[in-house]
Amino acid sequence: MGSDNEGAAACVAPRPERTVILDSFYIGKYQITQAHYFEITGTNPSFFQMSNIPNGVNGNNLPVDSVSWYDAIEYCNKLSEREGLIPAYNIDKINKDPNNTEELDTVKWTVTLAEGADGYRLPTEAQWEYACRAGTVTAYNTGEAISDNTGWYNANSGGRTHEAGSLAPNAWGLYDMHGNVWEWCWDFVNYGGVNYYDSAPNPDVNPLGLDSGNRRAERGGSWRSPPNRVISSYRERYRPHNSNNDLGFRVARPYINEE
Repeated sequence: MGSDNEGAAACVAPRPERTVILDSFYIGKYQITQAHYFEITGTNPSFFQMSNIPNGVNGNNLPVDSVSWYDAIEYCNKLSEREGLIPAYNIDKINKDPNNTEELDTVKWTVTLAEGADGYRLPTEAQWEYACRAGTVTAYNTGEAISDNTGWYNANSGGRTHEAGSLAPNAWGLYDMHGNVWEWCWDFVNYGGVNYYDSAPNPDVNPLGLDSGNRRAERGGSWRSPPNRVISSYRERYRPHNSNNDLGFRVARPYINEE
């Protein structure tokens, strides 16, 4: 996980490169679409809807955008409840999270992982990067160079999102891991140049990120990103209460052996 490559492709990828060991997990084939988000929440906050996309594009199949980290957390719990699963998150909307050090965050819900839950959740950064790479060690899961078939980024997107799954998947059948919309992850990140992995063990087992921070991680790049920001190891960070028209998510679940 991460990259020691100081070249242009790596940019500000997490350093140093290290070994991570993960328990088995499921992850969504697609970024959550506007149709799925509306079905579960009854709302669609997306900027890219029918009014500002070309004729012939099915807006329902576009990834949901303009969702905050908190929006994504709530979606996960609602989806779990709908499917009879144990929600992954304990959400306390009254007491402010003491581990969230972002002064501008006006939400600051205290969100903790529910022990033993089998419900939907945001992937950790480690899970996300493992899924994106699909066994590769190159900058992209398609190789060292990006192409128009790798993902939707600033050179081929036309300045907008595209229908989920409209380009080829990676080797594990996962779509849009590079580009289209950024994807929220669980992990806290500190803005300000702190090396995220300075104190991380190597190998690292099922890492959940920092215990506290002022941002949450986002991965994968978006329709507006240059090539060096859609690589498998690149991390961006954003205030959890904020949203943007290039930011969405996909969901994950722990693997449960039911044999």
